[in-house]
Amino acid sequence: MDLTPALPTFFVTLREGVEAALVVGIVLACLGKAQQSSLNRWVYLGIGAGLGGSVLVGIIISASVAQVQQGFPTLEPIIEPLFDSLFCGIAILMLSWMLVWMTRQSRALKADIEGVVNTALTDGDAAGWSIFSLISIAVLREGIETMLFVFTTVQQSGVALLGAIAGLLGATTLGLGLFRWGIRINLRQFFQVMGVLLLLIIGGLVISLCRNLDATLYALSSLALIQGNLCISQQSCLLGPLLWDTSTVLNDHRFPGILLKTLLGYRDHLYVGQLLAYLLFILTVGSLYFRSLRPLVSDGQ
Repeated sequence: MDLTPALPTFFVTLREGVEAALVVGIVLACLGKAQQSSLNRWVYLGIGAGLGGSVLVGIIISASVAQVQQGFPTLEPIIEPLFDSLFCGIAILMLSWMLVWMTRQSRALKADIEGVVNTALTDGDAAGWSIFSLISIAVLREGIETMLFVFTTVQQSGVALLGAIAGLLGATTLGLGLFRWGIRINLRQFFQVMGVLLLLIIGGLVISLCRNLDATLYALSSLALIQGNLCISQQSCLLGPLLWDTSTVLNDHRFPGILLKTLLGYRDHLYVGQLLAYLLFILTVGSLYFRSLRPLVSDGQ
């Protein structure tokens, strides 16, 4: 079994899971310091609710797509690439936002969470619900972002789901190591390395988005749902001319091409439009991400 398609979902789930584990660990540490360990059950209930909500979102998305496809069987050639484009675009926006925003907020994460917990402890009987809300929202946010990415990837290969499970287990183990077993790692370097990997993985999603949009327009043109030919050539509708065809030298369905595809966005058939969109994404989102790292670097000097 080729496990290469599981790598992107592993890295994304690992990063998202570690962020959620940090929130959980900080809250548990605050409760222990305040001698309010009786509220720990609200933390675990929040974790369960967040995970359950994430799975529910995935089920709703999958069921909705299946229902639309069954309701309009003649439009299936259009519906599939259209939904692929939609979820791919949402995943790109959410993961890019998370990458830049979380990096900027990471310095104040511990202080912000401790402030929320300390305020919650003054609410008396409502303290448990406040803790529950904090944890469930944090886990749900990370879970939905992961679920959207997994959904766009699992459609390409069911093996990707194994990567999500492995990433979740890895994040749980790392969280236990940090807060229960006293293992020390450089979290700043961890998130910086994972951030670069995530940036490249999202760049691969941009290439896929372009191809899905092109396939949607091709299907529309083939079914003659609107007047006129939407495609500028027989090879593509909006991607422009073919830049290269390296399928005989470095096929993206076989190792090592598939590894470059899953981690770096490589394609053995690449069009000019895809390359331009990829470079534009790397330059814009990449510059925002590396700019957000500067305060973190200066703080450590």
